[in-house]
Amino acid sequence: MHLAISLEDVVEMIPDGARVMLSGFMGVGTPDGIVRALADAGKKDLTMIVNDAARPHCGVGPLVKAGCVKKFIGSHIGVNPDVQEKMRAGELEVELVPQGTLVERIRAGGMGLGGVLTPTGLGTLIAEGKQTIEVEGKTYLLETPLRADFALIAARSCDYVGNLTYMLTATNFNPIMALAADVVIAEPEEIVPVGVIPPDSVKTPGVLVDHVIKRAA
Repeated sequence: MHLAISLEDVVEMIPDGARVMLSGFMGVGTPDGIVRALADAGKKDLTMIVNDAARPHCGVGPLVKAGCVKKFIGSHIGVNPDVQEKMRAGELEVELVPQGTLVERIRAGGMGLGGVLTPTGLGTLIAEGKQTIEVEGKTYLLETPLRADFALIAARSCDYVGNLTYMLTATNFNPIMALAADVVIAEPEEIVPVGVIPPDSVKTPGVLVDHVIKRAA
């Protein structure tokens, strides 16, 4: 049985300076309740690993706007002016990672791999300071694994033992991030009895989930 916790519990659990993976793709599949709670609490110096900066009102946007984020690691910031302004002002460190490389680095972190070899980024700023390895006459960048202290995951449904399922494009970074953090916290739209979710619909097994946000009565 997984411990059902409140948003207040999550705020208390995640310290300033934590390294956090946040699921979602342009805000789709993001645990909005947790994001708002952390922003309202004024958390500080967070390192956020997330696919994109979304927009000021969704995804990681509220955390950036509230000044909670010290470093952003992701693939895209183009539609969030807050991130761009804070980066130019030196208030936010931004590490841009090609999207495919980003998800593979997270997968490597979750699977215990030593890194990922990719040709993406060779000859660009992405390659500066990174090790290259030659395999069968081709040169690749060695990209290191990504892990986090916490993974904050949104789900469509969760059963009483923590099995998660997602809907449509919300199945983006959510399952892979659930593999790559010390503590996984799920925010489902509904909590259902065991057996309601068909086994072949489970995308994240409950053994990976540490806490579930309890639903309001």
